[in-house]
Amino acid sequence: MNHLMKLTLLGGLALTACNNNEFAYVATYVANPESDGETPPSCTFDPGADATVTINLDVARSSSLDLVAGVRNNLEEVDIAVDQMSTNAADRIKIPRAITPLRFDFRWECESTGFTGGIGPNPEGSVAHGAAMMTSQKDIDNHSIVTQRVHEAGGKIAMQILHAGRYAFSPNCVAPSAIKSPISMFAPKELDAEGIEKQISDIAACALRAKQAGYDGVEIMGSEGYFLNQFLVTHTNKRTDEWGGSYENRMKLPVEVVRRVREAVGPDFILIYRLSMIDLIPNGSTFDEVAQLARAVEAAGATIINTGIGWHEARIPTIATSVPRAAFAWVTKKLMGQVGIPLITSNRINTPQVAEDVLAEGCADMVSMARPMLADADFVAKAAAGKADQIAPCIACNQACLDHTFGGKISSCLVNPRACYETELKVEPSQDVKTIAVVGAGPAGLSAAITAAERGHKVTVFDRASEIGGQLNLAKQVAGKEEFWGLVDWYRAMVKERGVMVKLNTEVSANDLGGFDEVIIATGVVPRDPQIPGQNAGNVVSYIDILNGKVTAGKKVAVIGAGGIGFDVSEHLVHDGDSTTTNLPEWMKEWGVTDPADHRSGLAPEGPQPHAPAREVTMLQRKATKVGKGLGKTTGWIHRASLTMKNVQMIGGVNYEKIDADGLHISFGEAREKPQLIEADTIVLCAGQLSDRSLADALEVKGIPCHVIGGADVAAELDAKRAIDQGTRLAAAL
Repeated sequence: MNHLMKLTLLGGLALTACNNNEFAYVATYVANPESDGETPPSCTFDPGADATVTINLDVARSSSLDLVAGVRNNLEEVDIAVDQMSTNAADRIKIPRAITPLRFDFRWECESTGFTGGIGPNPEGSVAHGAAMMTSQKDIDNHSIVTQRVHEAGGKIAMQILHAGRYAFSPNCVAPSAIKSPISMFAPKELDAEGIEKQISDIAACALRAKQAGYDGVEIMGSEGYFLNQFLVTHTNKRTDEWGGSYENRMKLPVEVVRRVREAVGPDFILIYRLSMIDLIPNGSTFDEVAQLARAVEAAGATIINTGIGWHEARIPTIATSVPRAAFAWVTKKLMGQVGIPLITSNRINTPQVAEDVLAEGCADMVSMARPMLADADFVAKAAAGKADQIAPCIACNQACLDHTFGGKISSCLVNPRACYETELKVEPSQDVKTIAVVGAGPAGLSAAITAAERGHKVTVFDRASEIGGQLNLAKQVAGKEEFWGLVDWYRAMVKERGVMVKLNTEVSANDLGGFDEVIIATGVVPRDPQIPGQNAGNVVSYIDILNGKVTAGKKVAVIGAGGIGFDVSEHLVHDGDSTTTNLPEWMKEWGVTDPADHRSGLAPEGPQPHAPAREVTMLQRKATKVGKGLGKTTGWIHRASLTMKNVQMIGGVNYEKIDADGLHISFGEAREKPQLIEADTIVLCAGQLSDRSLADALEVKGIPCHVIGGADVAAELDAKRAIDQGTRLAAAL
């Protein structure tokens, strides 16, 4: 009997074993001579003992797949990969009898899989007017193109069915109760019994159409505060009929949806239920309720349960870069053993090693990823090939994915501008190999360099600094932006992989560039001079000197400028010691997150408990608009909340009158009224940037044509997204 059963896993990709271009997911169980039940064993077996052990492990009861492994003390080989041998092989593995104790990894092979974003089951449930739905034969035909291509490539794909409920941006949105969401503009209509039945029927019909379109499964979105989640909690469900009141009544809708979907699609179709395991909103679910629902949806026909974390309206960050990696894997782990079907964990898992660690720690059976696949479409292939250092890292910035989505733009990726633009932004071998000089090793220059080299050009990068990265090396010093270390490391790996010549500590003049076919100027920016009287005093420093550690600020600091850099500098100044982003217990304390088994919804009753700020910081701007208005759509509130918790004062609409030994003198309005002294030991200048075009201008004088990109082209608010996109597009066209 072959004990390495094929099991299709959707909603995420397993990352460890690779065999014949198939990817394997690993669940680690330990052989236990005393266990023969469906619960994975939890202790070791000594192969030297005089014993015979049989483990019966039900891997998917709904599919009647039993994995039976027989282990005897006199066997020389078994059909199981052994952890201690550090092998990824999926065929017969010889087991030396000297290995004691013996630990087994049951490996379910899984072909490469994909997962769509949320598809609406009907107009009232779709996220917005014009959003994707599965309601007609035309939709089936269109989706069939995608599923066919996935299957031709040897992959599997599932479709997520998302009913937005009160989160829908539509005047026709519906919900259990007529309670407007704080993140939506429309109050929902409260559904009557007939309306509820319509939603159930529409979701079931949507699942059937997905099957007809060639999907291998569906995921029913039951978390993040969407429609089914809204029925579960008293926060949004005020009903007194059979769909409200007791938890048994409130959970009735998601259970019935799963039952009806299973009835519609039949037994041989994967049904994933995404369950909110920690709501992070007032009056959310307890852990007992989460476990009760999990068992109920399993009984109703679900084959896999995925993890949802937090509602969209929750005031706790769940996926931003300041959230620790795998920050919520412990939530999924709490549910392990409560059901007999595989569990997927999610959120802030962005490298193969993080995924491996999560699985090894027994937090889940599978790992799901979304944004990392935008950052690098070849994530799984590179992981399987042992090239994790070449995986473009998701830095969880949200700038080009979620911010684009909520801004009505096509989603993409800051790190990978080709994401969702693959047919438009093509990187193809050049028929005319050129020598290319790139001056500046920041994100714009590096993106241009590695893209040009990928096309076959001979590329040399120059930079006066001692390391590559440019302004990224400043950003990575900010607490909560530790992911930028990985981004710089990736650039370093890619210039090596692509054969780009890098010359650091090198000041380049126009005279040095005449022998190249193409010259790209990516010299970045220089700080803007705000011309404040007294700014040349010893208590005034640049943001560059603060972030690179050349200057240590005093206990009272005034930050001039409240753009992205001003916020980063302020965040840097209020922290002392290790960042909470690298310390999960401290991060949870800072944001008021606790175990939902102890307190409903996972909200600590004492609320957020941040560390005392390392300094008193006042951040100022000339604009009279709300401070931080220009920050990211989905992350701006996090930055503001973080600084507010650290007692940072944010003042807008000021005039900078002068700086002296006492601090910064300001006034307000055109009439320069209400003069005020901001007492400060240190004043940090973050008053914007100007393009550094000096080299480009010198080349123009000499008649040497060049391309200017990144901050050297447009300095307005340092924007890595624009810089990387610009560099990539230029190189693709050379």
